[in-house]
Amino acid sequence: NFGEDLIINARNGGIFYWDKSTNASDFLPAVAISNLSGADSTTPTIAKQVLVSDRDRHIIAFGCDPEGAGAGEQDPLLIRFADQGSLTDWASTATNTAGDLRLSKGSEIITAIQTSRQILVWTDQSLYSMQFIGPPLTFAINLINEGSGLIGPKASVHAEGGIFFASKTGFHRYSGSVQPVPCSVQEYIFSDLDFSQAYKCFMGSNSEFNEIWFYYPSMADNTGEVSRYAIYNYVEQTWSIGSL
Repeated sequence: NFGEDLIINARNGGIFYWDKSTNASDFLPAVAISNLSGADSTTPTIAKQVLVSDRDRHIIAFGCDPEGAGAGEQDPLLIRFADQGSLTDWASTATNTAGDLRLSKGSEIITAIQTSRQILVWTDQSLYSMQFIGPPLTFAINLINEGSGLIGPKASVHAEGGIFFASKTGFHRYSGSVQPVPCSVQEYIFSDLDFSQAYKCFMGSNSEFNEIWFYYPSMADNTGEVSRYAIYNYVEQTWSIGSL
């Protein structure tokens, strides 16, 4: 959300803007932000993900094309942010808050989620914290943990006691630091998980029963789609498994 408007991005695709005041009444489609009035060659044209930071209202593009690069030349570890409150001012200058950061641990950004205090950014190998610090740097990035990358863009969930997520080797919980989640069925799950379809892994919560659910594609089922699940009760610290 960008106020009442929308910023839209399909993973590894374009970045689009939908203006409620005109698009809803006239039934107009969203338009690429690079085609908006005021946009120039520094406006990103591709990204893995976009979000708008809650407190400071910066549009942030993850895994996008660098400033000065050709359109669509995607850098999978680059983070760029526009000037505060702006859709089109992406050129970093001494008089605005636009800028960029590049992560060093991993080969690509998997996802980013916003919490009350920070933005958490996962690569395939690590977890970072991104925080607004104001001019001249705007944002600071800090490595939280190396070796606990995310298995897929939707393989994390905010639940009581922290943020739970799945790496390629096991389950973890972040609540200021990363801790492994003991799992009695870990070998069963990860020896069966179809890693060629790992991006389809998904986590959700069932807060009424103090549970997180992990859905994954199974090699044994050989469908290429999500077909099995595991449930963790974080109060009782128990696991169960099942098939869809």
